[in-house]
Amino acid sequence: MSKAIPLHPTVKQVTERIKQRSVSSRASYLAKCQSMREQGPLRGHLSCSNLAHGFAACGPEDKDRIRLQEAGNIAIVSAYNDMLSAHKPLEHYPELIRKTAANMGCTAQFAGGVPAMCDGVTQGAEGMELSLFSRDTIAMSTAIALSHNMFDGVLCLGVCDKIVPGLLIGALSFGHLPMIMVPAGPMSSGLSNDDKARVRQLYAEGKVGRETLLDAEASAYHGEGTCTFYGTANSNQMLMEAMGLHVPGTAFVPPNGALREQLTVAAAEQICKITALSPHYTPLCDVVDERSLVNAIVTLLATGGSTNHSIHWIAIARAAGIIIDWQDFAELSAVTPLLCRIYPNGKADVNHFHAAGGTGFIIAELLGAGLIHGDVNTAWGQGLHHYTTAPSLLHQQLQWQNTPAISADDSVLRPASAPFDTQGGMNLLTGKLGRSIIKVSAVKPEHRVVQAPAVVFEQQEDVQAAFERGELERDFIAVVRFQGPKANGMPELHKLTPYLGILQERGFKVALVTDGRMSGASGKIPAAIHLYPEAIAGGPIAKIQDGDMLILDADNHLLDILIDEKEWQQRSPASYSPKSITDSYGRDLFGGMRANVSTAEEGAATFLGN
Repeated sequence: MSKAIPLHPTVKQVTERIKQRSVSSRASYLAKCQSMREQGPLRGHLSCSNLAHGFAACGPEDKDRIRLQEAGNIAIVSAYNDMLSAHKPLEHYPELIRKTAANMGCTAQFAGGVPAMCDGVTQGAEGMELSLFSRDTIAMSTAIALSHNMFDGVLCLGVCDKIVPGLLIGALSFGHLPMIMVPAGPMSSGLSNDDKARVRQLYAEGKVGRETLLDAEASAYHGEGTCTFYGTANSNQMLMEAMGLHVPGTAFVPPNGALREQLTVAAAEQICKITALSPHYTPLCDVVDERSLVNAIVTLLATGGSTNHSIHWIAIARAAGIIIDWQDFAELSAVTPLLCRIYPNGKADVNHFHAAGGTGFIIAELLGAGLIHGDVNTAWGQGLHHYTTAPSLLHQQLQWQNTPAISADDSVLRPASAPFDTQGGMNLLTGKLGRSIIKVSAVKPEHRVVQAPAVVFEQQEDVQAAFERGELERDFIAVVRFQGPKANGMPELHKLTPYLGILQERGFKVALVTDGRMSGASGKIPAAIHLYPEAIAGGPIAKIQDGDMLILDADNHLLDILIDEKEWQQRSPASYSPKSITDSYGRDLFGGMRANVSTAEEGAATFLGN
């Protein structure tokens, strides 16, 4: 047996601090799960009328199994819809899962569907104001699906941005049940990400027309599966592996092939094996703990993953009674090497990453460097070593082999001993303007410090208009405010990237400061995002005026305004003129969420103790 690798002191210290910070809330959460656990299969407590309603539509064999309560009944909660490429492959999973459960002597029922919106479709449009809150809507929808108390385990089918965090938060409210996440895989590689970005910038400059742009986009996003850049959706998949909530190695296997089908079968078989009716009971509350959450954060940082998870994973943690914050992210980032170059942090896509060694290589390297906890519970068994393997088919039988110890392409994936950078991809910025996050893994060192006058905007469309008028041909820091969760649901501002990118390439010093979000695909522009207190709550960002000298220093973790203190204190914050919701596009329905949402560093959650 190989000698255990000692845990890095910073990882150990941060984990212990999280545990101490969360003693009371974690104990309360586990007590609730224990109370539900002690009641056993809850359908045994349903009245005869309740139970009859619950299996009325089942076939005779499934009815008998559910009545006897001696075999697991598995809930299927799915984000399937056929508009979204990432979720289209999920269409036929329920039938496969039901068949597999029956072969295991169990049953499976489609418990409920959850909404699945796409930021790629809503980017820059009104729908983005519903995007962040869709996470909590998905969480509530998952809880509703499980509220019938008919189930012994859960399979959550979903892939993309807010969907995986929402499914996980909802499942954690039934943490006494085992849960496995079942993804669909990425689409095949199309037009390269660099070429796509180039056409977008040409369009922004007016050098190509809409038809050329649409042809490029259609060549990039061309079939079933997840978008192939390493944005929020694919970061989700990496983190599910790091937390032990997948079948090992399932994240980036392509959709619709024989291997993907057998991995879905394996998920259904495994969930039947780990219910409370089996000797290998593994409830979700025992898998999601302080250690697995630290593992997720470190893996996010090591892969240059999405900044959106500096919000989502805080909300997930709170759903499990665990309190993490951006200081935890920052301290872990300082000791976590950057092991990947995947777009937007490089030229490769996730298919190249998968071929180079993928998730198994990353987890093996982080374990070998003592940067993540190996002694954790997972849905696949004790220990994270299961997730250092890669699945394959031999004579149509699923098998796992250790991931090769050497990267197949060191321009995409490197060992911890020779990383792309000695620190992870995310920094915490503080100063007079509040607290914010910046993703530095894709920002070249020469662009990480910008001192320039502010140009203030209150809508992202105004940035585009100013660019087109030629008013931004200079050094400046764009301040886009009233974009926080309370103001308008904290939409992503990825639409700004081509315009700011053009100006940076022309030699100007540019940066972005906002209380909104950027896309998981954000990259080369230094952007202080998720700034809070947000403008509508009277945050300092609301006091910035055109021409104020700002400094964004990612290397020294500073975001500040260079101004006389007396003048700063005497300034009044700008007033907010919200968009009309007469033509609401559903925005009026989310007014209660905007009113009750917590800060970004508290997960921008609309419940969980608020």
